[in-house]
This record gives sequence, structure tokens and C-alpha cells, in this order.
Amino acid sequence: MNDELVIPAAPPDRVLDLFGGIRLTPTQRRIAHCLVQHAASAAYLSAAEVADLAQVSQPSVTRFAIALGYDGYPALRRRLREVTLTDPGSPTDGGNELQRAVRAESANLDRLAEQLADPGRIAGAGALLATSRPLPVLGLRAAAPLAAYFAYFAAKVHPDVRVLDTGGSLLADRLEQARAAGATALLAMVLPRYPRESLDALREARDAGLRIVAITDSPVSPVDEYAEIVLPASVGAHLVFDLHTAPMALAMVLLQAICDAAPADAQHRLEAFEASAARRQLFLT
Repeated sequence: MNDELVIPAAPPDRVLDLFGGIRLTPTQRRIAHCLVQHAASAAYLSAAEVADLAQVSQPSVTRFAIALGYDGYPALRRRLREVTLTDPGSPTDGGNELQRAVRAESANLDRLAEQLADPGRIAGAGALLATSRPLPVLGLRAAAPLAAYFAYFAAKVHPDVRVLDTGGSLLADRLEQARAAGATALLAMVLPRYPRESLDALREARDAGLRIVAITDSPVSPVDEYAEIVLPASVGAHLVFDLHTAPMALAMVLLQAICDAAPADAQHRLEAFEASAARRQLFLT
């Protein structure tokens, strides 16, 4: 007989729900991120074990639980166990590994759709970015393709979109140049594993007076320390490399909000592009 304890897998999204709407300090974000990353076992860890995993002090874990409204960490752990034990089942159940990975992306998109039930936050982000001339778009490493994808379409409705997709000393130069040219806001794409250079760039951008909108994977992402508006979209982690389906959808939703913030300008630029494309015969259809 096998007496080994089998721990049910708590969905990270359900653990994330425990932190919704709460402004966390950098240390508290580390603890929250740790609990999400170890969602399957978090409900069975002691405060000391969580502190060790998050590389914080044990009192910090206690203060974190109190900040969430619990009497202490044991009460938070009981709630984590409730989340684990009442899991109604995962939408990824059944099928092979590849099918489960794709179905998990459907769940990520459903969660994103729920977040958009109140469009005020995304509308505010769109209005903020629409008025920035130029509009710098930051995306390093895994986020670079997402930044380029967004910028390709954004350039059809915005007169000056600048992609910042390489790090090093040149990144700081380009941030300074964008600010000197009149930029008032920055769009940042920051995805796991959260490049250190991205966070350094956000710090510099904030210190330079740029207002930051960030697309990231979680409300407890490290970008929350620097961004004025954080727009989370879950990243798929069921394959060897992450799937960015929901962040890509969110990027296009944000671009729609930019168009809605200045519809006449967007329409004028789109018509000008279509006329130019027809004249140059850019497309077959």
C-alpha cells in the first residue's frame, strides 16, 4: 500500500484571486508570487518554509497574511487548503499533453475576458498611451516579439511608435531620447522570467517622468512596483516554453482602446495607410 501524501494541484489562478485588489509591497509581492508558483503545495507549507522559498523573513510572511485580512499565516494556509480541496476540476482534464496545453490557453482567455467586464481600466490605459508622442514600447527577451507585434499595428494609428527590444546602455539612451522628444508614457511588456534589464528600464522611465502601462502575466508581477497601470494576462506553462496567447490578445485589446481614445485620428491614419498600400500594391487582397 502506498501511504505517500498526494497533494491536489491548486490552480494558480484561484490562488491569485486571494490577492485581488490589494496593493502589495515588493516583499509581499515576492511572497504572493512564491505561493502562486508553488500553488500545488503552498497550502501544506509552514510560514518558515514559505519564507525560505520566497527568501524573506518569517515575520514578513505573517505580516503578509495579516495584510490580506487574516489573523495570521495559519488562517491564510487554511484558506489555501480550501482553495485546493474545493477545486472543481481543471479545464485541461482529458486528452493528451498537447491538447491540455491548448485547452489551458482557452481558460487563460476566459479569465482575461472576465477581467474586461469593467472596461474602465483598459480605456484609461488606452487614453494614456494615445496622447504620448512618441510612444515607446518596451519588450526584452521573450517579450520582444509581443512588443514588435503590437508596434506593427500601432504604427498604423499612431504617428511615432518606438520599439525598445534590446538591452544594454543603448536602452537607457533610447529612453532618454524618447522622453526628450516629448514622450509622456511607456508601454512595457514584461513576461516571465522578468529580465532584470526590463525592471531597471522601468525604474529609469519612472524616474524620468514617464507614466507606465505594463502588460504582464500576473497582478503580483514585479512590474507592479513601477507601473501606474498593470494589465495582467496569464501565460501558459504547460509546454517546454511558455505560451503567450492571452498577453497577445490583451495587447490587441489595448490597441483598440488607443484607437477608441482618439477615433478621428485613428480613422484618418488608417485611411491614409490604406491609400498608400493600394498605390504601392502592397497586398494581394
